[in-house]
Parts: sequence; C-alpha cells; structure tokens
Amino acid sequence: MSIVDPISDLITRIRNAQMANKKVVDSPMSKHREAVVKVLLNEGYIRGYSVANGEKTGHKILKIELKYFEGQPVIAEISMVSKPGRRVYSSIKDLSLIKNGLGINIVSTNKGVMSDTEARRQSLGGEVLCSVF
Repeated sequence: MSIVDPISDLITRIRNAQMANKKVVDSPMSKHREAVVKVLLNEGYIRGYSVANGEKTGHKILKIELKYFEGQPVIAEISMVSKPGRRVYSSIKDLSLIKNGLGINIVSTNKGVMSDTEARRQSLGGEVLCSVF
C-alpha cells in the first residue's frame, strides 16, 4: 500500500483511534513519523510510544499509547496544516499561536521536527506540519 502523505496518515490514525477510545494505535515506522510522535510525547499529548516489529510483514511499526483525562482524549483537535498540494512555510515571527498558546504547531525545521515554542526559542522557521490542541 502506497501512502502519499505519511504524516497525514499518522494524524488520521491518532484522531480515529481517539474517537474509538483506543488505548494504543499502530502506525508504520519512519524517522519522520517518530520525530512527530516524540514532539507529541514531550508536549504531554500522548502517554508514550515504542517501536516493534510487525507480526505479519516484519516491518517496524510505532505503537503509540494515547492519553486520556477523565475519559476524554487529551488531544481535542489535531489537524494538518501542510498538505502535499499546498506546503505551508512560516518564519519565526509569522508562527501563530494556537488557542492563545494552549495548543502547539509542529514545525519541521533544518534542525529537526519540533514544537513551535521550541522553534521560537531557537529562532527557527520551517514547514508547519500540523496543529494540536
């Protein structure tokens, strides 16, 4: 199966699993996906993740442990900003706050994938991958 936009696929898997109140969601492994998941972990939106070998295919998969608070998902909204047909790049001064600073943007910079707060701290701009609240 060919996936056109792997980050969009990851975001959709997380969103669908939370709507179904799943505790763990699986996603094919890639370094870029793992970097996005690390940002979600560091910002407190997921409980954890691990890398495992797939039972059927033998390919590595990410097992993402979702986080809930009082029965509700911690991630209220997660949506893509950049898409394959329309990439969105932002300088550090143009990065907007999500819900007055309560949410984050995940940004792909030349120093790696990081949250918008970390990008501001390092004065880096880049491609805005998704927003999380």
